[in-house]
Amino acid sequence: MIGVDQLLGFGLAALIVIVIPGPSVVFVVGRAVSYGQRVAVASVLGNAAGLFLVMALVCLGLGAVVAESQLVFTVIKLAGAAFLVWLGVQAFRHRRELRFGVEGTPAPVAGWRAFRQGFVVGVSNPKGFMMFAAILPPFVDRSAGAADVPAQMFALGCVAVLIGLCCDSAWAFAAGRARDWFVASERRGSVLGAVGGTSMIGLGMAMAVTGHADR
Repeated sequence: MIGVDQLLGFGLAALIVIVIPGPSVVFVVGRAVSYGQRVAVASVLGNAAGLFLVMALVCLGLGAVVAESQLVFTVIKLAGAAFLVWLGVQAFRHRRELRFGVEGTPAPVAGWRAFRQGFVVGVSNPKGFMMFAAILPPFVDRSAGAADVPAQMFALGCVAVLIGLCCDSAWAFAAGRARDWFVASERRGSVLGAVGGTSMIGLGMAMAVTGHADR
């Protein structure tokens, strides 16, 4: 059973970790400035779904495998990095279409497709495994019995995913509002699309060269 103090302590710790801009924030902001709020929100939901799966795997004990295996960590990391670079290239290629998206032409990325892409980013980011593996165990009440530990970790993990969903959504809406002013001008819109695409390419490259957390 999770106590109020335990829940509040974990919520504060998770908020501190999540609120600091990281890969998810850069990804969401990049989507918002490239394609607008609708695509960004769909990406946020997909990313949250991916993190939820990661959290569930950590609760089942598979997070330790990723944390300890350099090979598994590297494979997941490089796959996620390559996908982010590909998304960034696509955003850069479509940068001149931003103004038309505001004027009524359908955006180049559909909502469901954006959700799937966000899911892939969320589930392929090895830092998600590391984060949940680091912040969940310290807040588990082991005196309740070993059988209750996975349930406690799952409940706390859901809180973390919800906090992440709220924070990423706030970034998506803020970046989307700023985008509306930029895309009113074809030149500004093109520059903004290039920035959004470049940020995702840079994020993918940074993820690719990031080493194992403890090695």
